[in-house]
Amino acid sequence: MNKVQFHSMLEEKGISLNDTQMEQFNTYFQELVEWNNKMNLTAITDEDGVYLKHFYDSISAAFYQDFSKPFHLVDVGAGAGFPSIPIKICFPHLKVTIVDSLNKRISFLQHLVNSLGLSDVSLFHDRAETFAKKKEHREKYDLVIARAVARMPVLAELCLPLAKVGGSFLAMKGPEVVNEITDAKKAIATLGGEVVANESLLLPFEESTRHFVFIEKRKTTPKHYPRKPGTPNKQPLQ
Repeated sequence: MNKVQFHSMLEEKGISLNDTQMEQFNTYFQELVEWNNKMNLTAITDEDGVYLKHFYDSISAAFYQDFSKPFHLVDVGAGAGFPSIPIKICFPHLKVTIVDSLNKRISFLQHLVNSLGLSDVSLFHDRAETFAKKKEHREKYDLVIARAVARMPVLAELCLPLAKVGGSFLAMKGPEVVNEITDAKKAIATLGGEVVANESLLLPFEESTRHFVFIEKRKTTPKHYPRKPGTPNKQPLQ
């Protein structure tokens, strides 16, 4: 996907990018490739691949989630900033918080946020399990978003405690998520959530399937979740 295709295919979806935003994506690509020489941020470094598999793929969440209104989202395990930074570029009014367990990635993201001139972006070096226990973050977010971080039973425990009651958790996953939703049914209910939609699309050109699982936060998450770091992954709620 070249830049012209990127721009026109988003335009077809009702997302119009101006010259400033397109330049921000260009800067993002340049910084990603440069920093990838110093640390492992992505295996995808060709321009067409980054625009398709990182930028367009991240923004595709907006085909199903309304980002037009101002609200606060938190991206759990954002890595090199996906999906929240591309979404923020397209919808600059959003307030974005990013939490990642690797400080080197947070350093990259801080440099990136400064280079792109983004405001209302907060970065935290923390494990999701401990981050969600902190009073200033627990059940404070309108939307929690995560892109292919872990299996659904694990992801639910890391993310749902951050969503406010009445808020949502959006998991961006591949085709394997269909089975994972069944496995995560107990975990999601225990943590106060309910699956309300599972949308899917074929990513252009490579035609791989992407899923967008929407979980609404119906009730408060019990205080002892998430469990201590590492436990959700070793002993998923099932």
